Amino acid sequence: MGLFFPMDDDHLPPGRKKGFARYREVLGRDFKQFYLTNLLALASFIPLGLGIGYAVLSSSVLVLIPVSLIGGMIAGQGLAAMYDLILRRMRDTMDDWWVAFKKSLRQNWRAALLPGALEGLFLGFLVFAGAMIWWGGTLTIGTALILCASVVIFCMIFSIWWPQVVLFEQSTVIRLKNCALFILQNFPQVLGAAALQGGFWLLMFLLLPWSGFAVPVLGVWYILFLAVFLLYDRLNESFRIEEQIGQKFPEQIPTYDDETEE
Repeated sequence: MGLFFPMDDDHLPPGRKKGFARYREVLGRDFKQFYLTNLLALASFIPLGLGIGYAVLSSSVLVLIPVSLIGGMIAGQGLAAMYDLILRRMRDTMDDWWVAFKKSLRQNWRAALLPGALEGLFLGFLVFAGAMIWWGGTLTIGTALILCASVVIFCMIFSIWWPQVVLFEQSTVIRLKNCALFILQNFPQVLGAAALQGGFWLLMFLLLPWSGFAVPVLGVWYILFLAVFLLYDRLNESFRIEEQIGQKFPEQIPTYDDETEE
């Protein structure tokens, strides 16, 4: 549990920390806020989970499509709020988590509908296909590789799409273009973050039902935080996140001891 609490930072220079020290700093400082927002995000996934479960049990694609789209739109609101809080804390904005959650719902609900619907549809078909393959006993190495590759590609795209949803007012075309360019320019890093997410969810699936006990604790927040943490510096460099937000909302960009002393 030491990874979730701050270390003794007296020996470190003032200002924003780097690497593992930064990881422990953010987790130790913001774990409670991530956890509380995570519970609300998990609640937003309940309609999607129930809908997909019913579609799988009834073996009906006609049911799967609408429940995945509608459930995904609802779940997208929770995901947007989760990404929004993580990105706020990564740039050290210290507003109240509940205020940030409500602000995210108010500002991002329209932009979150499309990626939420697409994510819900992807997850619906992934679970449906997995259940059919499992029950049919037709899983092959080739099929498993195709499923794994599709999950990694999906995670690569949405790891870049969601931050844009909560940070900028853009058209879908611009967001997709930015996703493609960012992935091409930072392919190893994005691939690594996506593979980490895919591996996390695969492990959670393989360890069912025991992994279900970890859902209230880890939920969606930890793996999303880890992916954003690994990509944040490159996202900030490419999209000028802190520069643009600092120009529009200067109160959201903190100053550090070493900067104020100068």
